[in-house]
Amino acid sequence: MSGHRRKEVSKRIARIHGHVHGIAEMLDGGRSYSEVVHQIVAVRSSLDSAVQVIIDDLVEECVTNAGKKNLVAGSLDELQSVVAAIR
Repeated sequence: MSGHRRKEVSKRIARIHGHVHGIAEMLDGGRSYSEVVHQIVAVRSSLDSAVQVIIDDLVEECVTNAGKKNLVAGSLDELQSVVAAIR
């Protein structure tokens, strides 16, 4: 994954981490399950968005390296692994 996108994913994960911590505080504070579930769904959506950024970056990398057989093979293997993990 390129350096630019890796930093973007890292920032997204940091925000998600804070959000999950907030959910734990909601539970400890006695907030309703419906509120908690709403926040969990938001975190799941944020995780899906982070995965999409990774996939987009891997596809971009594959296209950029299309003329370089060794590089494209590694990029494609990684892309296939990521896609298989989200199924």
